[in-house]
Amino acid sequence: MQEDKIQEALIEHLYRNAYGIVISNVTISLGIIYVLYGSVPTNWLVPWAIAVYTLIAARVLAARHFWKHPRTPGSLRRWAWAAAGFSWISGLLWGSLTWIGFVPDQPHLFAFIVAILAGLVSGTIPSLSAFPPALIGSIFATTIPVAARFTTMPGAIGDAYLFLLACLIAINIYYGRIAYRMLHEMIRLRLENVGLIDHLQEERDRAQTADRAKTRFLAAASHDLRQPIHALGLLISTLSVLGRRGDVPSGEARSLASSAKAIVGNLSGLLNALLDISKLDAGVVTVARENVDLGELFRNLNDEFAASARAKGLSWRVAETSAHVDTDPMMLKRILDNLLTNAFRYTNSGSVLLGCRRRGMAVEIQVWDSGFGIPEEQKAAVFEEFVQLHNPARDKAQGLGLGLAIVRRTAELLGHPLKLVSVPDRGSMFSVTLPSIHVIAPALPPSNATRGQTAASLMVVDDERDVLDAMVRLLTLEGHRIYAGQSAAEVKAVHSAAARKDSAPVDLIVADYRLKDNATGVEAIKTLSAYLGRTVPGIIVTGDTSPSRIREATASGFRILHKPISGDGLREAIAAVLAADRRERDAIGGIGEQSG
Repeated sequence: MQEDKIQEALIEHLYRNAYGIVISNVTISLGIIYVLYGSVPTNWLVPWAIAVYTLIAARVLAARHFWKHPRTPGSLRRWAWAAAGFSWISGLLWGSLTWIGFVPDQPHLFAFIVAILAGLVSGTIPSLSAFPPALIGSIFATTIPVAARFTTMPGAIGDAYLFLLACLIAINIYYGRIAYRMLHEMIRLRLENVGLIDHLQEERDRAQTADRAKTRFLAAASHDLRQPIHALGLLISTLSVLGRRGDVPSGEARSLASSAKAIVGNLSGLLNALLDISKLDAGVVTVARENVDLGELFRNLNDEFAASARAKGLSWRVAETSAHVDTDPMMLKRILDNLLTNAFRYTNSGSVLLGCRRRGMAVEIQVWDSGFGIPEEQKAAVFEEFVQLHNPARDKAQGLGLGLAIVRRTAELLGHPLKLVSVPDRGSMFSVTLPSIHVIAPALPPSNATRGQTAASLMVVDDERDVLDAMVRLLTLEGHRIYAGQSAAEVKAVHSAAARKDSAPVDLIVADYRLKDNATGVEAIKTLSAYLGRTVPGIIVTGDTSPSRIREATASGFRILHKPISGDGLREAIAAVLAADRRERDAIGGIGEQSG
């Protein structure tokens, strides 16, 4: 591609110099005619002049046509050979002067013509070096008639002229090659600089767009985070006032608890959505592609969204399909969940349809609705964070404005093209295109995760006293034995005291990621493992959503839990890590028995 652009620039350079060649030919030919007139027969000089000026006129017309009309890669090559043809004919005309202007009794005229031709041959280097065939052909077309004339000269003078002519030809071809290489390199560097400038401008525009998007993102996130925290603060104040007045009535306590639970649920939903976006930006989401049966997925989605359709009185239809696609099933499910949730949320009457179409070797999954529709100028904006065209009041019942942002990032990660077609007041169609699978592999039966959990001995590290106390209280109620502290050193002291009294095994370490004195939970787990003298499985609990922090925590290899976490989430994570550790130890034991 770049070489094509270089060749185009070289040919343009060739025609850019055409006007200089025309001017020099006119000027020099007038001088030649003036000097030779009266000494050379006019029946030779006049036809020569007519031929030269006819060629000059043809060159001017060709150059004007070249610059005025569009050019294709194929036509550019033809234009280059046309310029070469003009140069060859011009060289023959100028070389013929050594025959037309040869007057035996006036050797100074011949010397004048030879000097002019030597200058013309040397002048072809800057004007024709952009296309080597034009340069070399012009040099030989000019010098061959001259060499023929030199062979007719008697004695050593003819041989001397031939030797000097050969040197002139060799030198001009040599420097013509150097000029071509320099011109080629200069154009290549110029194109690279233009490309770099364009790239820098694109990066600048992208950075400015990202900065504006970040500002909008932070403003919207700040608002949406402050609202539930503000409401939660008012509920806590209300509960405090009621407590000071005496026992809180059970009905009012349940009402306040229900409100608080709903607020915390909204806050958790927002934080989880932000976390999903941060994970996608951090590149720590692992894609696990497999054969996905769209028919089964569509049936599950049909059941899940049937209640939403009934609640809004919408027609909900799912087209049957037997297609299989190659994708990550969990990520595809999240994409379709978000698209369908949006479709039901912004459709007040009419219908929602889920279906797919074959597109050659691919399958396009489509979600149609008869909702508000999206204006053309807003189609790109709806995939940005916190953009909700039909929710200017930021009503949480209408969502958070993060669903389509997650859809866009997930589709980009999977490499699945995303498309939006919409007409305002008539509805929208969102689609995602996936590679299809024609050879259907037998589906593996889903594995059932072990839900039971036995009591274990845990070390817990968290520098926030309130969080640490709450976690210890919860885990103790679950039946676990806990060694807790605000740092690894505190946990070691607690464990050492317990070990002096009785056996104190440790099955798992739970640590907050960001601890005091710039320590991390990863460091704490490694320190405590070294203290125990063996590698102990760990869980990292973090509230960081920055992509760099997520990458650091994920790189540790420990299981990651993102705040806020529920009791069920913590319980399931502990059970999963302990079960995985048991399987690993059993596998190692089995290998030892076989080797024994």
